[in-house]
Amino acid sequence: MREFLSTVLISGLGFFLLVCPALAHHSFAAEYDSTKPIDITGAVTKVEWMNPHIYFYVNVRGATGKTSNFAIEGGSPNALRRQRWGKNSIHVGEVITVSGFRAKNGSNTVNAVSISLPDGSTLFAGSSYDIDGPRKAK
Repeated sequence: MREFLSTVLISGLGFFLLVCPALAHHSFAAEYDSTKPIDITGAVTKVEWMNPHIYFYVNVRGATGKTSNFAIEGGSPNALRRQRWGKNSIHVGEVITVSGFRAKNGSNTVNAVSISLPDGSTLFAGSSYDIDGPRKAK
């Protein structure tokens, strides 16, 4: 009987550890400021296609000529695939324009709403922010 209880306890603990990362998912309002929209244009330096959100990085030249690297957060890979995104939708070296919202902490981090590509097309970035404000959990 003790072996059975030990097995159940260990299995339950293992399941809990697998589920914990999903519970740690953040909200738009916790990290980004909906009163600070931003449009940036620059060259893509890196693309990370991973869960829970994709990230890509853009070098942006400021008014003084100094270049800053911005981390851009997009939606989940699954949500972006439904929007017809793929791993090759954005390429390193490509100059793009990103519309989104700045991080509350003042870092060079942006939650992307849309991306304008060099060919003139626009990709929806799967942001958790929409026209009516941050989406509420259902």
